[in-house]
Amino acid sequence: MTQPPDISEIFCKNLHLELVSAELHPKTGLEKDTVKASDQIDLGIHKIREVKLEANFEVPEGFGEVGAVLIENEHNKEIFIDSIVLEGFPKGRHTGWIEEAKRGEMENLRGNGQGERKYFERIYDYDVYNDLGDPDTSDDLARPILGGKEHPYPRRCRTGRPRTETDPLTESRSEYVYVPRDEAFSELKQVTFGVNRLKSLLCTLVPMLEAKYGKEEPPFPHFAAIDELFNEGIELVKGGKPPSALDLLLPGIVKGNKGARTLMRFDSPQLFNGDRFSWLKDEEFSRQTLGGLNPYCIRLVTEQEWPLKSELDPKIYGSPESLITKEIIEKEMGYFMTVEEALKQKRLFILDYHDLLLPFVAKVRELKGTTLYGSRTLFFLVNGSTLKPVAIELTRPQIGDKPQWKQVFTPRYDDATLCWLWRLAKTHVLAHDSGIHQLLSHWLRTHAGVEPYIIAAHRQLSEMHPIYRLLHPHFRFTMEINAFARGNLINRGGIIENAFSPGKYSMELSSAAYDKLWRFDNEALPADLIKRGMAVEDPSAKHGLKLAIEDYPFANDGLILWDAIKQWVTDYVNYYYPEASKVAYDNELQAWWEEVRTKGHEDKKDEPWWPVLKTQQDLIQVLTTIIWVTSGHHAAVNFGQYAYGGYFPNRPTIARTNMPTEEPSAPEFKDFLKNPVFTLLKCFPSKLQATKIMATLEILSTHSPDEEYIGHSPDPSWEADSVIKAAYENFRKLLKELEATIDERNENSDNTNRAGAGVIPYEFLKPLSGPGATGKGVPNSVSI
Repeated sequence: MTQPPDISEIFCKNLHLELVSAELHPKTGLEKDTVKASDQIDLGIHKIREVKLEANFEVPEGFGEVGAVLIENEHNKEIFIDSIVLEGFPKGRHTGWIEEAKRGEMENLRGNGQGERKYFERIYDYDVYNDLGDPDTSDDLARPILGGKEHPYPRRCRTGRPRTETDPLTESRSEYVYVPRDEAFSELKQVTFGVNRLKSLLCTLVPMLEAKYGKEEPPFPHFAAIDELFNEGIELVKGGKPPSALDLLLPGIVKGNKGARTLMRFDSPQLFNGDRFSWLKDEEFSRQTLGGLNPYCIRLVTEQEWPLKSELDPKIYGSPESLITKEIIEKEMGYFMTVEEALKQKRLFILDYHDLLLPFVAKVRELKGTTLYGSRTLFFLVNGSTLKPVAIELTRPQIGDKPQWKQVFTPRYDDATLCWLWRLAKTHVLAHDSGIHQLLSHWLRTHAGVEPYIIAAHRQLSEMHPIYRLLHPHFRFTMEINAFARGNLINRGGIIENAFSPGKYSMELSSAAYDKLWRFDNEALPADLIKRGMAVEDPSAKHGLKLAIEDYPFANDGLILWDAIKQWVTDYVNYYYPEASKVAYDNELQAWWEEVRTKGHEDKKDEPWWPVLKTQQDLIQVLTTIIWVTSGHHAAVNFGQYAYGGYFPNRPTIARTNMPTEEPSAPEFKDFLKNPVFTLLKCFPSKLQATKIMATLEILSTHSPDEEYIGHSPDPSWEADSVIKAAYENFRKLLKELEATIDERNENSDNTNRAGAGVIPYEFLKPLSGPGATGKGVPNSVSI
């Protein structure tokens, strides 16, 4: 890692250390003379925002135990000392924490909820998401406040910017978004590499794309034009050099050649390299629900919920009964069994986005260049592992004088028209799944949902508290990347609104999902699987769970990682809390957890499912859940985005046109019959939308060169304690075993959901990775 030229000056020449004896002079009764460091050496061990230094002391005989270390910083920039480890004393190694005047410091960190926060402050306070819109510029850019009774949502860190003139409830926007300096990316940290790439994309590449494609949003004219993005590339600017070393910041997207041209040529994603036609196959469509980018939404259909029926108000949305009938399913199952038998044997599964999306259909359809349906997609479990899609139902509610419209599509390859309608129906479902993945499985559950834990930790836990030290590696840089997202990705007119089907209503949809679906107790992986019917408790089974589908790559690998995290947390908690009473009477701990519930997730504070911290097991479950969400959950839904979404026909983020059969007398239906390929291309994202989102996904999928991975960043205090050090070493051993297990599973041809010709091996939960968009690696925290 190349450091700025003044790094040694900052940390070596201007930091002075002295040891203070814990004993008084035996003759004078006064303090003994301090011992100054004779020299300081930069050990070259640089982690995220951190530099490790070594100082040598010549301690005279009779000095006694060290009572304190005096530190003087003569540099003009403030630094933060994390910990000090003393070695070479008769009683062995000792680790000390830098503890400021605790009570006063905690009060300062909490602030008073007044005024605009400044970049140099360390104040952690809560606020609603009232900074996504821009009503002063245009009424169309106004956005509702997320957080509160109408639109429940987790809280964010308060920034205190002035309110807009048009709406006194909306906070004005600015280029700088406050993040407490402890949580901000350091100028010495290469993790800014990811944010700088996003800034380059938004500030330079996107305007170039908009200039090239214009505002008409044309579709790709043919599939060969999509392939050009990976092969020949597209010239962005005729002549001239790539601006601001754009090809260096975005090497997987922008290329400069000897002719001094600026080309946009994407690196081929894994799916494109493996089997570029796999996206057409029903088998791949099904496989990706278990081993793809969004394995969190497939669920079992139970006997109790059959026949399928909406829970929405029929007076508003129309008939609640599904048109997916017993006859349709049994025909698609080849009359192999009855629906009743399939339900009893737990062989019917569903992606059910009907009730979540249907309330948004009418207003989304008022937007230009997008459309929406409520959707249900039903699958049949052919054997213990292979899913087969049997039906897709798309629904439009009654809108104005138009009655409700719904239709069921099934896989048909003996009829050209029905075959193409099935492909179009899958395109709509994939667009729905892409939106739910980004807004719920990814942003809400791992970014927005986690920020309250971080704010509460800083406000209620001292930095020397063992639980703060355990969680701190899993919180780093999340607030910074969330602030960046509010300013550039999920804001009005941002990438998400431009490229996903719900458009300007995307974050409202995220709020609706939070209201209906988010529960802390179900954020734990085992609970999530049980809730969706994808597993049942079984004490005799591995991990204590029996999976409904044997070859479920995400669940199989995820449960090993979950167990490893839980074992580490169990060892840690039982060491610091040997008795349940120590959990119950730890005031800082109880205040932290109370604030998570009552302030951070205020809109759900009265829900009965919140855990109560009374015993070690209560605390272990809470901490394991949080660490899992920030590490394994986030890795599973983030770092494969380019692998699966880089070739966008596989996972279109938006469906822009209605199904041709919705208005069979319209000219669009005749156009469909003449040229179904172009009808599909018009339904896909436009050239501008596709290239924007492809570039974004490539960056979001990329690991920083100095990423900190789970199990590979021990706190110095753990190294100094033999019990905790041994527990952490065991954690690393379990993670190494997980790596080997994943490799073995991916080489086993019986695991058809993760192995086979052209199939992307499932590696999202492999703990370690090199830099780049590798499709593997589990970082400690949500830092991109």
